[in-house]
Amino acid sequence: MSIKSLLAKPFAKYVAKKIEKWSNAPVETQERVFNELILKGASTAFGKDHDFNNIKTHADYIKQVPVRDYEQLKHYVERVVAGEADVLWPGKPLYFAKTSGTTSGAKYIPLTKDSMPSHIEAARNAILMYVNETGKRKFIDGKMIFLQGSPVMHEKNGVQLGRLSGIVAHYVPKYLQKNRMPSWETNCIEDWETKVDAIVEETLLENMTVISGIPSWVQMYFERLQQKTGQEIGAIFKNFDLFIFGGVNYEPYRAKFENLIGRKVDSIELYPASEGFFAFQDKQNEKGMLLQLNSGIFYEFIKADEFYQENPERITIKDVALGINYVMLITTNAGLWAYNIGDTVQFTSLQPYRVIVSGRIKHFISAFGEHVIGKEVEQAMQEATEGTTIRISEFTVAPQINPQEGLPYHEWFIEFENEPENMSVLAQRLDQSLQDQNTYYFDLIEGKVLQQLKITCVAKNGFETYMKSIGKLGGQNKIPRLSNDRKIADALSASIGK
Repeated sequence: MSIKSLLAKPFAKYVAKKIEKWSNAPVETQERVFNELILKGASTAFGKDHDFNNIKTHADYIKQVPVRDYEQLKHYVERVVAGEADVLWPGKPLYFAKTSGTTSGAKYIPLTKDSMPSHIEAARNAILMYVNETGKRKFIDGKMIFLQGSPVMHEKNGVQLGRLSGIVAHYVPKYLQKNRMPSWETNCIEDWETKVDAIVEETLLENMTVISGIPSWVQMYFERLQQKTGQEIGAIFKNFDLFIFGGVNYEPYRAKFENLIGRKVDSIELYPASEGFFAFQDKQNEKGMLLQLNSGIFYEFIKADEFYQENPERITIKDVALGINYVMLITTNAGLWAYNIGDTVQFTSLQPYRVIVSGRIKHFISAFGEHVIGKEVEQAMQEATEGTTIRISEFTVAPQINPQEGLPYHEWFIEFENEPENMSVLAQRLDQSLQDQNTYYFDLIEGKVLQQLKITCVAKNGFETYMKSIGKLGGQNKIPRLSNDRKIADALSASIGK
């Protein structure tokens, strides 16, 4: 056992105690973070425009600072991108994390000297909390792979620009550099398929102990390994014991992964984004991820079903309740103020505060007033396939408003690894689970407004082909679980000649 792994246990214990201290005082921690943010933001152009000097309470903040998404904050961001200092946060940012926008094209999310450390520490702390809980540390001596975007940086008016995962790659601690894979050269490959093939060649004979990435892209890596060797991943990497993931719910992939690996491995869920590192799984047997209340981020919440009202109530951590679907707003030390990142969350615990990501506020189906969310379709898939041999590679759901015959319905596009013997039974189980979870959907089915959902089979690698066709194969890109329109559905239908 190396010095690294020997030191990991006492260091993990030290970090766990620090986390316990602030997680046991959540309201006080958030009040301190809020006051620090307002104090530092007062000298900025944004702070002056919104009279930060007279903000003393959260109620003042609500009056002075409206909820904004990227489009509504864009005119401030453009000033920062143009090279102006002291606009959203004191000075200039260290980086811009470039992400794909919707109506705005590319989005430039600032990362500052104050915000950058939390991105690194949260990922490190997630692993240390796992070490502290389980006592496992042998994996630290093996090779670790992080499937991520290219670390190549570009410059924009004196500020470095890149993908978040590529930026974070520059901060890998020296003590992990020798363990980290793939090589810098391979990581810089832009084409995702070429990159995955190169990663397969580099890692095939290595002692891989930790593998990390978005499940859909790790699955692609595993499948390429299996195609090359004809072996299960657990046989190729005998000491592979820890899977770290984020970006999407792992449950729809779990059965497929266990089949690919050939055995169960421990996993840690992360909740990172360009705008901040919000939460990580701190306990192996507890549902949800520990919300990072001490990382320079102040959180507000609006009930999702009230979000589009004229003046929805904005609450803080002290007023949230279990099981309610909230839109999460963030105010950060990167200069994002009452910012809507678009995610919806639900609390699974209030002591400490743990969350699950339930979906996207713009990713839902309510073509008929049912307001079905991502968490519900994922849970339906999990329940419908539980205890069966059915394995799913990928899926998405869309409304079919104008069918050729019969009532409208929800159309489920599913790429199967292992198809069910009876497709109609699967459809019935999916539909029943949705009805059990969502009373609006139940009423629409009972009232003969909708008919039972229908399944459309997508050919193997069909989703991968679709993502490639829109230039979003690999990296941090992922298929939305559901849409309120048929843009994705029509593209998939066209590809299968439907």
